[in-house]
Amino acid sequence: LAQAARSPRTVMAVGKNKRLTKGKKGGKKKVGDPFLKKEWYDVKAPTPFLVRSVGKTLVTKSQGKKLASDGLRGRVCEINLADLMGGDEDHAHRK
Repeated sequence: LAQAARSPRTVMAVGKNKRLTKGKKGGKKKVGDPFLKKEWYDVKAPTPFLVRSVGKTLVTKSQGKKLASDGLRGRVCEINLADLMGGDEDHAHRK
C-alpha cells in the first residue's frame, strides 16, 4: 500500500519547468513603415517621342545581393500615345 502512494505523478524532478514563468523567446518584431525601404525611379519613353518623362514608379531599395534594378525588370506601363506625342489629339485613343 505504501508503494501505491508513490505514483509517477507525485514525484517531480528538481529544477525543471523553468520556461513557465518566462515570456516568448525573441519578443515581438518591430513594425516599421514599408515606404522607408523604397525608392522612386523615373519612367522614361524612347527618344522618338516628344515627351521623355512619362512618370515615376516605386521599387524596394537594394539590399545585399538583391538589387533594385532587378525589381524594375519586366514591368509594363500603359501610356496613351497622345501623351507621348505632346498632347496631339489625333493620336488620342482609349481602350
